[in-house]
Amino acid sequence: MNWLTRHWYRHRLRHSPYRDLFLPPDSSTLISLDCETTSLDPHRAELVTIAATPIKGNRILTSHALTLTLAAPESLSAGSVRIHRLRHQDLVHGVTAEQAITALVDFIGNHPLVGYHIRYDKSILDRYARHFLGFPLPNPLIEVSDIYQRKLDRLLPNAYHDISMEAISRHLDVPLPARHDALDDALAAALIYVRLTQGEMPMLQSK
Repeated sequence: MNWLTRHWYRHRLRHSPYRDLFLPPDSSTLISLDCETTSLDPHRAELVTIAATPIKGNRILTSHALTLTLAAPESLSAGSVRIHRLRHQDLVHGVTAEQAITALVDFIGNHPLVGYHIRYDKSILDRYARHFLGFPLPNPLIEVSDIYQRKLDRLLPNAYHDISMEAISRHLDVPLPARHDALDDALAAALIYVRLTQGEMPMLQSK
């Protein structure tokens, strides 16, 4: 979100508690975030779980992590259950979509968001935020696979690189996440970010 759009929202929300979200981003803390949804289509996908954990310097503050489970959305199908393994009965006590997006916005503030395929997550969260709060999330995005790709390109220009989360995790020697679990994926993205930004890029090992 550019400065002009931020200024416009700050004026529009001048009497709202959300006004300060549109101040310049606070990069003193980053937020690693992941969502599990009912579909891979960002225009139709509904949220099932959201997880976020703060990163401060080289520390991942897991004790301050946020995990939100939503009530089962209408589009929860057998196909999506096979992916994230959350059934209707697992979501009986989930919060409403409005409660979830409000809690998330309160948690992330205007800190930059870190993630793997973070643009997909934000596109869905923006849809919910516009619907319930009247604005998209202003948070800048940090895509860990982009950082990884740039660093690899400097080591091995013009080579093909596998940038799946599993391949990145193996190369950087960070724990492989239990995929399709929002908190595990958020922690994995946080570990990858810290490894890429706080240490040397390891050489790829020949198979």
